This record gives sequence, structure tokens and C-alpha cells, in this order.
Amino acid sequence: MGPGGVPLTEAEAAGLSAKFKALADPKRLTILSIVAASAAGETCVCDIQEPLELSQPTVSHHLKILVDAGLLTREKRGVWAYYSLVPGALEALAASLVRPGGRPSAGPSLPAAPAGAAPAPG
Repeated sequence: MGPGGVPLTEAEAAGLSAKFKALADPKRLTILSIVAASAAGETCVCDIQEPLELSQPTVSHHLKILVDAGLLTREKRGVWAYYSLVPGALEALAASLVRPGGRPSAGPSLPAAPAGAAPAPG
């Protein structure tokens, strides 16, 4: 925390820890990078499984953790699901660590994880 910054409250720290825990897995970071690198701004689940060399249920598990953490959105189209980054979520997460002079950062607000969402396995 820089000079004049405001530390996180216990509740804010607890909420952020769930999001950081979701990012604390190499496969989930790879999934985020695949989605973020997509020229279309979204990625079909069918295009995520092969580069990770994981089974479909395992990929779906990781995607659910990222969606529950408020980092990805999911849109079902026919038999396929498409994932995209929540606009501003990663920037807000980074900005949450340093908040000069005020309570919330000036960046976009970070969506809260759904109530009762299980913590991401780590």
C-alpha cells in the first residue's frame, strides 16, 4: 500500500481472496488468457479443451469457478457455451490492491461472487 492509501476492510479482503483464489491455478490462468486473446471477444468451450489437454468435465469445472468468481460470463448457444471476460473485472481486481486516498478504487467495480458460492479449490 502506498502512502496515503486506505487498507482493505476485512469484508473486502474476504471477497477479493475468493477472486484471487480462482486465479491461483495455472489451468485457470491459461483459460483466461485463451479467452482474453480471442479476436471475437469470446471463446467456445470447444476451443478451450484441446489446448489444455484436459477432459471436458475438468474444463467445465475450471470455467464454473471463473464464472462464479465474476471473471468470465457464459452464454449458451445450442449445444455450446461461449465464454467472455467480464468487462473491467481484471482491471478492477488489480486496482483493488492499491487504492490511493479513498475507500473503493476509481476503477470499474468488481462483480461480487454469488452468495453461497463455494470457494475455489486451490
